[in-house]
Amino acid sequence: MEHEFNVIIERDEEGWFVARVPEIRGCHTQAKSLDKLMARTREAIEACLEAGAVPKQVSRFVGVQRISIAS
Repeated sequence: MEHEFNVIIERDEEGWFVARVPEIRGCHTQAKSLDKLMARTREAIEACLEAGAVPKQVSRFVGVQRISIAS
């Protein structure tokens, strides 16, 4: 059986890419390149599932918007 997971990727202040999987509590990883990040994210998901994590239902991903507000 194949499952699909949403992966949220951000870049931190030190330049690391950080991925988290909202459907699995505590499932996250980081890497210096996007290619390495995706490999590590797959490993993190597999490890969480093997450890007994139960994915929760979340809303279907639609997109991301960036909004600027002058202060």
